[in-house]
Order: sequence, then C-alpha cells, then structure tokens
Amino acid sequence: MNWNQEIVNSVIWLTQAFAITSAGFVVVAWLLAHYTRWGRQFWRLAWPYFTPKRSWKPLLTVALVLLLALFAVRMNVLFSFWSKDFYDAVQALDASKFWLFMGLFGVLASIHVVRELFTYYVQQSFEIHWRTWLNEKLSNDWLERGAYYRGQFVPEPTDNPDQRIQVDIASFVTFSLSLSIGAIRALVSLVEFTIILWALSGALALWGVEIPRGMVFLVYLYVLVATVFAFKIGRPLIQLNFLNEKLGADFRYALMRLREYSENIAFYRGENVERNTLFSRFQALIKNIWAIVFRTLKFNGFNLTVSQIAVIFPWLIQAPRFLAGQIKLGDVMQTARAFGEVEEALSFFRMSYDNFAQYRAVLNRLTGFMEANQQARDLPVVQTQEQLAGLSLQGVTVQRPDGAPLLQDLNFSLGAGESLLVKGASGSGKTTLLRTLAGLWPYAAGVVARPVGARALFLSQKPYLPLGSLRTAVTYPAEQADDALVQTALRKVQLGHLLGRLDEEADWSRILSLGEQQRLAFARLLINQPHIAFLDEATSATDEGLEHALYELLRHELPQCTLISVGHRSTLNGFHQRKLELQGEGRWALS
Repeated sequence: MNWNQEIVNSVIWLTQAFAITSAGFVVVAWLLAHYTRWGRQFWRLAWPYFTPKRSWKPLLTVALVLLLALFAVRMNVLFSFWSKDFYDAVQALDASKFWLFMGLFGVLASIHVVRELFTYYVQQSFEIHWRTWLNEKLSNDWLERGAYYRGQFVPEPTDNPDQRIQVDIASFVTFSLSLSIGAIRALVSLVEFTIILWALSGALALWGVEIPRGMVFLVYLYVLVATVFAFKIGRPLIQLNFLNEKLGADFRYALMRLREYSENIAFYRGENVERNTLFSRFQALIKNIWAIVFRTLKFNGFNLTVSQIAVIFPWLIQAPRFLAGQIKLGDVMQTARAFGEVEEALSFFRMSYDNFAQYRAVLNRLTGFMEANQQARDLPVVQTQEQLAGLSLQGVTVQRPDGAPLLQDLNFSLGAGESLLVKGASGSGKTTLLRTLAGLWPYAAGVVARPVGARALFLSQKPYLPLGSLRTAVTYPAEQADDALVQTALRKVQLGHLLGRLDEEADWSRILSLGEQQRLAFARLLINQPHIAFLDEATSATDEGLEHALYELLRHELPQCTLISVGHRSTLNGFHQRKLELQGEGRWALS
C-alpha cells in the first residue's frame, strides 16, 4: 500500500464525506422534525439554540464535531490497512518492514490520541454551553407570568419541575450529541468498511449454493435479524425509564418535604407516617428498578450473545482460503477488523436502544414541562390595569376550582393612603381574594386597577426567606438596598440584634422564629416602600402589643401606601378605615 497516496486520499475523503454527511444530516433532521413526534419535540427544544439568527457558533461547533467524527472513522480505516500490511510483514518474516510499520503505528497512535483528547474537549465545551443556554431558557419559561405557581391549576400538573430542569436538561444535551454523532459514525463506518469487506470477501457456499461476496450478505442479514428481535425485547424499557425518572423524583420530593417541615413533624410525632410515606415511595422506585434490571438482563444478554457469535464469523469463513494459501495473514486480520466494524456499525441502533428509550423519556418530560407552562400562562386571570396608587375593583367575581362562588360582582375603590380590612369565616375566600388581586388565581374575572411590579408588595402569614445572606432576605424582592436603610429598618421592627449577621448565609427560615420572620417582612415594607401592600395574617405570630407597634410604624413611615389586610383580630380595626366582610356563597358587605 502507498501510504503517501493514502494520506492524500484521506484528505480528499474527509472533504467529500463532510459535504455529503452534512447535507444528509440536514435532510434527515428536516424529515424527522416534520414527520415524527420525537423529531418535532427535539426541534422545539433545540432549534432556538441553533438558529443562525441567534448565533452561528453552535452550528459551527456541530460542524467541527461532525468533522472530528468522520476523522475518527478514517483513522479506523487507516488502522485496518496498517493491520493488513503489518501482519503480511510478520508472515513474510520481513524485519525491515516490521520496524517500519511499528514506527508508522506510533505516528497513527499519536494522531489518534490527540484527536481523542481534542474531540473530548470540543464536545464537553459544546455540551456545557448548550446546557447553560437551555437551563436559562426553561427556567425563564417556568418563571414567566407565574407559570411556576399557576401550573398547579392545569389539568395535568407537571411533576417535579426541579428535576426536569436539573437532570433532564443534562440528559437531553448529552444524549442528543452522543446518539446523533454515534449514528453518523455508524453509518459512515458501515459504508467504508463494507467496501473493504467486499474487496476481501470471497464466495460463500451454503447448502450447495455459492453466494458471491457471501460474508457481506451474511453480516447484514445476521445483524438486521438480531436488531428486530432486540427492539422487541427492549421496547418496554421506554416506559420503565420514564417511570424511573418520575418515581425517583417523587421519592426525593418526599425527602425534601421531611426536611422542610421537620419541626412540624417533630411536634406531631409523625415519624411513623413519614416513614411509611418514604418507604412506600422508595418501594415503588425499587420495584421499577428491578423491572428495568430484569428487562436489561434480557436485552443485554441477547446483544452480548449476538456480538460474541459475530466474532468468530470472519475466521470461520476466511480460514479455508488462508489455509489453502489463497490469501495472506494480513488479509485475514483486516477481514476480521472490517467485519467487526461493519457488525458494530449495523448494531449501533440495537446496542443503543436503551439510550434511545431514555432519550424518548427525556424528550417527553421536557416538552411536557414546556406545554404545562404554556397552559398555566393561558389560564384565565382578572384583567389588571396599572395605576400609580390606590386600588379599584370592577365586577370582580371569584370562584372555587369546582365553580362554587366565593365572591360575586365585587366593586370598590381605595385612594392613596387608604386602608381596608378583609374579614370573614374560615374558607370564605379571604386569601383567595388576595391571590386574585395578585393575578394568581385562575378562577376569577373582572378588572383590578392597582400599582404593579415593585410598587406592590404581598406579605403572607409565613414570609418567604430566599436562599443566601440575611441581607438578601431583608431586602427581598429588591436585589440590593442602602446599608444604612437596611440597618434602620431592622432596628425599627425590633430586630436590631441581627445587625451583625447581615452578611451571614444560612437557612434563615429555620433560624428565625415565625414572629421574627413576620417582623422581617415589615422591614421589607420599609425598605421597598411600595405604593400598595397586601397583608395576609402578617402579624398572626406576634402579640397584640407588637402588632400595634408594627402597624403604627407602617402608617407613620408609609402614609401614602394603600393597605389591604386580612385578619381576625379586632385590634386591627383601628388601623383600617374600611372593612370588607366576606359572608360566603358569593355575598359580601363593605363598610
């Protein structure tokens, strides 16, 4: 073999193969995206990242990855030719050629090592950038227009959205690259090594019939039949892998709930109930894992058997020709390598069926997540009109999810600095009214005019304390605030003892008592200075004296802030000019 000429041929081959493969890749991608469900799912997730309108860099990186994959195939071809020449030299006892080909192997092996390392870097860099972009996209999709909250009201709420963002995105990116590049390498290798095997294959006699180039037909028939059976054996893995992701996430969620509500559980001595919940969810997960194990044993057992039988085929077929002196040892070795490459290429989809099954599950979970987010955004909501101050309701109607009325045709207006106390029996819809005013409750209609964005602040009975420093918790939802303002606000709500811990990062919801958390929420009001504030039992964990002091502080520091409070205590009456009594079944009274 003329190795100088083969190097030139390799460059020409890479150029041609890259052009043909790129065109074929585009055509196949277009066909899959238009005529298959999972192709449409992939296109929906991937195209916004790859579109040239956003950036050409991802497409150029894919082109580089494709070129490296083709280079890998060509290196395998060169190694097969080296194998032929090397073993021919060994058979001929030619020492000079032996050492020549040993040196050539060193060159090819060095190129192979450098290519492998560079390919790894390029692919990892590509996966990291794609995963970063997709994580941001789906996180924003989840947060947009309250989908993360309103998603609980859609017909089929998304289970474990945290897992879909954290785990499924990583799986989608990794599988997309590995399976697509793997399929391309398999197809190109199939063509290249089929040509080599065709040249090396002789006639094959079966039952008195001589089949020209029989080895090529034998390997194709063998692998295709095996693939059909493998697909039938492995098909249940698609649903099993989907369930495995869901059941695993359900179990983690139960563990998170146990940690989040540990104090409540401890007070109730509810360890046995929690233990049973954890055990039942874990058992469901383990049962599904065992189902995967047994199905995988069948699937892998079949595949390993098929692969091991295929190893001896080229030796059995070429041995008579070699022993008869018709071919050399190098021809036998190259035949074995070419046969193995063809068998491996043809077996790619069979051997990767489990990965494809997991990939289908990931596609279903991610696209289902996006669809649920869109459904959440499409849920009805009261019409909110922005105004600088005050609050105005026109024809606001609020219902339960089952359609039972909570409020009907509610109309009233509050000016800047005015206040309203909402009272009523438990279950009459007080908190639901606040959700409606915030634009969160989907079972409502009417028009609400109020300040929006940073000019409106909602305080719940149990304030939310974000992850991070105490300073972040105090200024929330503002991203930053003047240090002097923060310190002054804490002193005014009687939390001066925390001033030295402002930059300490901890789980503050576990460190601060509920009463301290509610005082911290009042500090937020002083820092953010909203034009309107909604307080839902915001002082329930304080005594009446402290409650009085906090409301006095609020009225003194924010005299122009419109105030709407939900509460039961009669002590709140003196801080509110008007009162809204919810009487049930849609009735209400305003005084």
